Amino acid sequence: MLKSMTGFGKREGAVQGLALVAEVRSVNHRFREVVTRLPKGRVEREEEIKALVAKHCRRGRIEVTVTCASARAGGALPTIDRPMARHYYQMLKRLQKDFNLEGRIDIGLLASFRDIFRVAEPSPDETAVGRMMKRLVTGALADLERMRATEGKALQVDIARRLTYVRALHRAIRRRLPRAVRGLQDRLRARVRESGAPDGEESKRAHDVAFLADRCDVSEELTRLHSHMTQFAGMVKRREPVGRSLDFLLQEMGREVNTIGSKANDAEIAQSVIQLKSELEKIREQVQNVE
Repeated sequence: MLKSMTGFGKREGAVQGLALVAEVRSVNHRFREVVTRLPKGRVEREEEIKALVAKHCRRGRIEVTVTCASARAGGALPTIDRPMARHYYQMLKRLQKDFNLEGRIDIGLLASFRDIFRVAEPSPDETAVGRMMKRLVTGALADLERMRATEGKALQVDIARRLTYVRALHRAIRRRLPRAVRGLQDRLRARVRESGAPDGEESKRAHDVAFLADRCDVSEELTRLHSHMTQFAGMVKRREPVGRSLDFLLQEMGREVNTIGSKANDAEIAQSVIQLKSELEKIREQVQNVE
C-alpha cells in the first residue's frame, strides 16, 4: 500500500523534573534527509534518533525537534547561600564598629543582597532523560507513520481512478488505430493518383504508401504502454516504498505516449494523446508525494 512522505507527529512527557516535547515533521524529498534539533547538552543523542527515523521512513525530509524545560511551577526553588550571608553580616558588623554607626542589621538589610539567594536546577539523571527522549520520539514517529499511511490511502484511491481513465484512453486508441491506418493509406493512394504517376511506377508507389502507413502504426508503442500500466498497477499494491519506481514507470509511459502522438496521423488519436498526457501529469504530481 502507498505511503505519503508528508506527515506530523507529536508526543509529550516529563521526567526528573523536566518537561519534554518531541515533534516530527516530514515533507517530500528524493532521498531520506534527517534534521535534528535537540536540547543543549544532549546532541549526543542525534545518531540514536536518526537510527529511529530510519526504521520508520525510507524517503522524505524528516525534521525531529525535542524541547526541554523545567516541569516545576515557577521553575527551580531558590536556596540560601549561608556562607555568603554570614560574610555579609560580619562585614556589616565590622563597618558598624569601625565607623561607630547606629542601627540594626536585620533580615531586611541582608535580603537586599541578592547573591545570598541562589536558584539552581537539580541535575537530572541523563540516562532517564535519554530513555524518555527515545520513547517520545518513537511515539511521535508512530503518529507520523499513521498520518503518512492515511494520506497514502487517499493518494492510492486517486491514482487508481486516474489509471482507470488512462486505460480507457489506451483502449480507445487501440480501437481507432486500424481505421486511422486505413484512412492514411486511402489518403496516400489518392495523392498518388492525383500526382499522375507514370506507367510502371504503380508498384513502387504502392510500396511507398505501405511503408509510410507502417511508420504511422503505433501498435508496438501501445503494447509497451499497456505493459507499463500493468506494472504500475501491480506496484501500487506493494507494501515496500515504490515512489521512485512509480516515477520511472511514468516517465516510460510518457515517452510511449509522446511517440504515439508524433507517429499517429489521426485527429481522434491526437485528442486521446492530449488527454493521456494531462492525466499522466496529474498522476506524476501525486506520485511525487509517495514514499
